[in-house]
Amino acid sequence: MAPAVHPKRASLPLPGGSEGAGVTVTPMRTAEMLTQPRFFQRPSGPLATVRGLGLLTPKSKWTWVPVPCFLVEHPTAGAFLIDTGLPPAASHDVRAALGRRAAIVYDIRMEDGWAVTDQLVARGLDPLGIGLVVLTHMHQDHVGAVAQLPRATFVVDGREWQGAIDSGFLHGYRRALYDHDYDWRALDFAAEQVDSFASFGHAIDLFADGSVRLLSTPGHTKGHMSVLLRLQSGRELLLTGDAAYSRATIDEELVPLFCDDVHRYMRSLREIRRYLELTPSALVICGHDPESWPQVRERYE
Repeated sequence: MAPAVHPKRASLPLPGGSEGAGVTVTPMRTAEMLTQPRFFQRPSGPLATVRGLGLLTPKSKWTWVPVPCFLVEHPTAGAFLIDTGLPPAASHDVRAALGRRAAIVYDIRMEDGWAVTDQLVARGLDPLGIGLVVLTHMHQDHVGAVAQLPRATFVVDGREWQGAIDSGFLHGYRRALYDHDYDWRALDFAAEQVDSFASFGHAIDLFADGSVRLLSTPGHTKGHMSVLLRLQSGRELLLTGDAAYSRATIDEELVPLFCDDVHRYMRSLREIRRYLELTPSALVICGHDPESWPQVRERYE
C-alpha cells in the first residue's frame, strides 16, 4: 500500500537561528522496555541475532531500559522535540498501541504521565504548539507519539524514511505510527552542501548557528542520526540515539543485538568515540542506558 505522504526535501537551514545561540535540553523518560540479556552485545558466531533473542532465558534475567525523548528549547527557534517515545496508549494497552505481535514480544512499563504529550503539558507547553520534531530514526519506540503532534514538521534522514516505509515489524517499524499526512521533511546527507564536523563525516547545522547539528550515524538503521547540541553554557551535549545504546557500547565498541549494517554501525560508533576523545568536556546521553539514566540531569543548560 502506498504511503499516505511523501516527504518533501528539507529546505535548510531551518528558520529561527541566531548567532551564538545555546539551547536547554530536558530529557524525558517516556517508558521502560524489558530487553534480552544480549541486547547490548550480540553473541558471536552464526545466527547471532536468533541466539541473542534469549527465548529460553527467564525474564528475571532480562533488563529494563529507559525509552527517552528530549525537549530542546532554542532562544529564537523555539521549543522542539528529538524523538517522541512510545504511544500514550502503551501505558494500558500494548496491543492497541503497537499491535498484536508487539504485545507478545515486548514487556513495557509506562506510568501515567510519562507520555511525551503529558510531560509537555506538565511543563506548561501545548503539544499542538510543538512545531518541529527531529527523529533520530523511526523505530516504534522513537515515533510512538507522532500522531499526537499533527502540527509539527517532522525531520528525518531520507534513507530512514524509505527504509521505514519498505520494512515492517521484524525490522522494528510499525507504519501505523508514522504514516500520517503531516509535514514530513527528508534530509539528504549526500548533498553537496553537507559538511563534516569534528570526527563526523556528514553533519547538518540545522539552524545555521551551531546550536543543533544533525549527525549521520547509520548502521543501527539505514538512516540513523545522532544530535549534537550546544548548550547555553557553551558545553556540548551529544545525544547518540541508538548509534550507542550505552556508554559501555562506546567504550568497549559493542555491537548490539539489533543492527541493520554492522560495518556502518562500527564506523558510526568510532566517529562518536573519536568525538568524545577530541572533546573531553562534552556531555553524552546514550539511547537506552539503564546504568547511566539515574545520573541524567533533569535539565541541561
